Amino acid sequence: MVQIATSKKCVLVQGNFDVLHPGHIRLLSFAKACGDQLVVAVNTDSAMAVKSRVSEQHRLELVNSLECVDHAFLTGDTAEKIVEQLQPYAVVKGKEFECRENPELDALKVYGGKLIFGSGEFESNAEQYIKKNNRVASNLDFSEVQEYAKRHSILPSSIASTLNQVKQLNVLVIGEVIVDEYIQGTAVGMSQEDPTIVMTPNKTEKFLGGAAITAGHIKALGAKSVSLFSVIGNDDAGEYTKEKVLKYQVDAQLFVDSTRPTPLKTRYRASNKTLLRVNQVRQHKIAKELQRDILEKITDVITSIDLLVFSDFNYGVLPQPLVESIAALCHEHGINVVADSQTSSQVGDISRYHNMDLITPTERETRVALNNPDDGLVILANKLTNRASPKNLVITLGDEGIFIHVPDHKHNSWENDRLPALNRSAIDPAGAGDCFLAASALALSVNASPWEAFYLGSLAAACQVGSLGNTPLSLNVLEQAISESFK
Repeated sequence: MVQIATSKKCVLVQGNFDVLHPGHIRLLSFAKACGDQLVVAVNTDSAMAVKSRVSEQHRLELVNSLECVDHAFLTGDTAEKIVEQLQPYAVVKGKEFECRENPELDALKVYGGKLIFGSGEFESNAEQYIKKNNRVASNLDFSEVQEYAKRHSILPSSIASTLNQVKQLNVLVIGEVIVDEYIQGTAVGMSQEDPTIVMTPNKTEKFLGGAAITAGHIKALGAKSVSLFSVIGNDDAGEYTKEKVLKYQVDAQLFVDSTRPTPLKTRYRASNKTLLRVNQVRQHKIAKELQRDILEKITDVITSIDLLVFSDFNYGVLPQPLVESIAALCHEHGINVVADSQTSSQVGDISRYHNMDLITPTERETRVALNNPDDGLVILANKLTNRASPKNLVITLGDEGIFIHVPDHKHNSWENDRLPALNRSAIDPAGAGDCFLAASALALSVNASPWEAFYLGSLAAACQVGSLGNTPLSLNVLEQAISESFK
């Protein structure tokens, strides 16, 4: 082992760091806060049980690129032996190791060292811990996506073939439609009567959101035909939805329910910042009679579709019996099924979508579904896959990118990877998840590898957040980004 001059409060972390993801960065930043010097032991290729896609030297370089790491070295030694040699003040491990056997504990007890378990805390932005001189200063940063493409053998020719095959797909999207209203204005100041921000509106724009924009993205990205099944109210927002969906060239099957308004979300913005959002929604489940009507209509067209997308905003359009009936119908006919279930101001449960080809929860949605605030990303992913049995899982991490969890059939296990957020100057995050789901689901439906599907999804999301408002992403824009990413 390399000789290291350590301080009195040296903290040691050991691991593979196969693909450096935000969960690693959070643990390492936590470890740094436990002492005044952080030393990281990176396992060599020969010491790993499963061969890594990333060479040991590159894994070492990535760990060394973190501002919180003072020193990192490669090792083939056990944790006990490293502790005996370094005698660190503390060893830090993930919370998931707390109930397991920890061999290094005996070596620590010899001299009074500590064993500390870090939780899955996720309030901080992991990107702040990456050394800034390693980042490319541009709106779309392709430095890491190029490495990702290399380790998964993704080629321009395979991407082109995938996009060409997508043109043969017939897709059905079901879920809540949402009308997003943006009221742009100038912040005048603070009211003298009460602590209220005062703004003067000068521009109002409306966009179609929810399941409707997911359908719009899928059509704009090249699908042959797209059908939208949803429920609207007898109101102006419902009429706007009908008009807009036609412009997206989406075949809409919109069921009217007079007991519930069409969801309308109004954002008041000044200087590219949202000051307030007002939601006009109701969250009661649609009536059983309406559920039967929707299921009958889907049954009539099921043999003509290749992909079904659940776009669930948890406002009551997709009660569990309806979800289970539709999913069973799709599995019976060999149709790909993907799902997204949002937990924001409302509460959802992504784990109720069983046996999907892909689910794409946020980290918060994953933790809410599992009632788990502690575990790291890898353990969270394992637990969610055990509960919901998806074929592929992507946990979206906002401006930290995505964490990928897919089957490794060769080793009868799951493989993890990550992609960063590619757009470093996002104007409006609305629609990033919709666009990611749309592009990824289309690629998976034409038998692209999961790695390629999520590569496309990440590029699509990066393009989407570059402008205000959630509007269908042009295939030309995505193709241009793909071309630039391979340069």
